[in-house]
Amino acid sequence: MDIQVGDLVVRKSHGGDIVFKVADMFVDDAAQTHCVLKGLHLRLMADSPIDDLQRIEAEHLRNEIVRMESMHNDTLRRVMVRRSREREQADLRRSEATKKFSFFDLPGRVLHLDGDEEYLKMCLKTYSQLNIQAVGHWVEETKQADTVIDLLAEVRPDILVLTGHDALAGNGKKDINDINNYRNSKHFVAAVKKARIFEPSRDDLVIFAGACQSHFEAILSSGANFASSPNRIFIHAYDPVFIAEKVAFTPINKTVDVSDAITASVTGVDGVGGLETRGKFRLGMPKTPIK
Repeated sequence: MDIQVGDLVVRKSHGGDIVFKVADMFVDDAAQTHCVLKGLHLRLMADSPIDDLQRIEAEHLRNEIVRMESMHNDTLRRVMVRRSREREQADLRRSEATKKFSFFDLPGRVLHLDGDEEYLKMCLKTYSQLNIQAVGHWVEETKQADTVIDLLAEVRPDILVLTGHDALAGNGKKDINDINNYRNSKHFVAAVKKARIFEPSRDDLVIFAGACQSHFEAILSSGANFASSPNRIFIHAYDPVFIAEKVAFTPINKTVDVSDAITASVTGVDGVGGLETRGKFRLGMPKTPIK
């Protein structure tokens, strides 16, 4: 099989349902070559025998990119429409005395630790499109617990995102309540616990943690506000961003509508969930005139 690291492939045994990039290759004890696979748009890592893989053709890749970009752009549009509607409602509630002043926005700031450098770049671009100040660091899932406190002290964010890749071993045949059956869930749990040593309050520091098929209940119990994945499904690369956006632009005197936040994600209620959380958006005045 002429498959190399960096190739885009699908698994024949799964009907070619997910496009992966070959991240690494290794030979097992039986001298069979396997590939370590990374989802192109889904936060999933998987192993596969090389014989089960098929490189995708240019048209397949083109269609996949068009489909995912369309989904991404539709979500961005929904966010902007929602913000416009919320601003109009806020303007209607303003007193006559304040209507002569111009206001400025101060949404919550984000610190995003991602185990995948390519996904991190995609997410940082989306934060910028959403007018959210975000600092991103590429940190392997196994090292996030060791670095998170120092980064929190440096950045002082309102929202912390801990993500990357994860997977439930055994194709769902193993006990889903045993955290040892997950590739990286225990590392996300450890990182959340460390973050809560730095800031115990779920309202002062809002945390999203997890990736594909992550142990949702364990991550929430460790102190996260939002986590993946309630139904152990694959989540999209942008899901953490859209959850963070909803928190960043919900006023501080309001509670984030959990159902709205989940609906704002790409994957929806099967992929992400969370707890009632105070928003991080502040309105300031007056806005300095630009001369």
